[in-house]
Amino acid sequence: MKNLFVALILCFCTSYSAFSQSFDDYFVDKTLRVDYLFTGDANHQDIYLDELCSLPRWAGRRQRLSELPLEGNGDITVADKATGTVIYRTSFSSLFQEWVSEDEAKHVKRGFENTFLLPFPKQPVTVTVRLKDVYHKPVASLTHEVNPGDILIHRRGLERITPHRYLLESGPATDCIDVAILAEGYTAAEMDVFYADAQKACDALFAHEPFKHLKSRFNVVAVGSPSDDSGVSIPREAQWKSTAVSSHFDTFYSDRYLTTRRVKDIHNWLAGIPYEHIIILANTDTYGGGGIYNSYTLTTAHHPMFWPVVVHEFGHSFAGLADEYAYDEAPSAQYPYSVEPWEQNITTLVDFDSKWKDLLPEGTPVPTPLETDSATIYTKVGLYEGGGYTLKGIYRPTTECRMKINEAPRFCPVCERAIERVIRFYTDK
Repeated sequence: MKNLFVALILCFCTSYSAFSQSFDDYFVDKTLRVDYLFTGDANHQDIYLDELCSLPRWAGRRQRLSELPLEGNGDITVADKATGTVIYRTSFSSLFQEWVSEDEAKHVKRGFENTFLLPFPKQPVTVTVRLKDVYHKPVASLTHEVNPGDILIHRRGLERITPHRYLLESGPATDCIDVAILAEGYTAAEMDVFYADAQKACDALFAHEPFKHLKSRFNVVAVGSPSDDSGVSIPREAQWKSTAVSSHFDTFYSDRYLTTRRVKDIHNWLAGIPYEHIIILANTDTYGGGGIYNSYTLTTAHHPMFWPVVVHEFGHSFAGLADEYAYDEAPSAQYPYSVEPWEQNITTLVDFDSKWKDLLPEGTPVPTPLETDSATIYTKVGLYEGGGYTLKGIYRPTTECRMKINEAPRFCPVCERAIERVIRFYTDK
């Protein structure tokens, strides 16, 4: 009986300790910026530590610190070195992991920059970063120590702050989700154009639910990073520009895929400004964009489809939503049929219970016939075949959605719920 009593006391103490953990137990109000290189090819991937930086404030969440917002294609775990207690976790995807599935990766080795923001620890910690393959199995891992007193942690953001303006200021960074909109391909003389474009992007985002009714949980800052040249690089047209973050079209030889691999440059421009999520506006009317979960959104600002595209791409980078369009009969290299995608708005039916099964009317046929009524094509939830780039074997929630076509006026109910869950994960106390 005595041993049982002691065990119960220990169990209670352990549970209470985990429950009572607060931000102030382990962290100070600063950001630890960790720069990595993800390297390798289709057969083997590695992770290398590049640089550690400190930023003046922490703009991220201060609750649910040891939980993941979403599964992602990779994750980071921070543990107190002395006790092994997990004190912070986050997840991500990366351009490198997309590239690994490209044909080029079968015969070329490359390295990609990746940067992540962590709360700054009070005491030494171990940081473990993992990459997972399309079957959700870890394929690369790196564990390293961080000593907060290390004199070689580069202090950034204390001076030479990039000029910026707040477009939406709902409250302190500690209480809100802080979105930074960064200028790409705007010269110093074009900054008024950039700030106007940034306002349009902000307006477009908060015209959509659930961002609209949860607007008070966001701050949005426009950051005027100047470029030497106006416009962005278009390799297929032999146009190469000197721009703030060196973005270009034709990523992986896809005309409209607009990305940058200069991730450290992005974060250097933002140093000293509270931020968590990033939208980069490209000063061009060429159609295109890209969004990578917990990395960045990058989209053209002067194409007629600017409004829907910036919202679509932010759906990727903020809420980890998948593309719902499809164009190939063959299975996608990113979504094998034998695995349930972690993205909340597509399913292979391997684990449909974890998706929108609770929203599905009883007796719904699989696949669900396409809706043709304009009043219900965005709202009638079913299992519509085609999504994740594949016409067969992958299903989406509605006939049309912001994550499928530019003409959609809204996200579907499943995407709206997924976005709201992420917002509440970051901001509910």
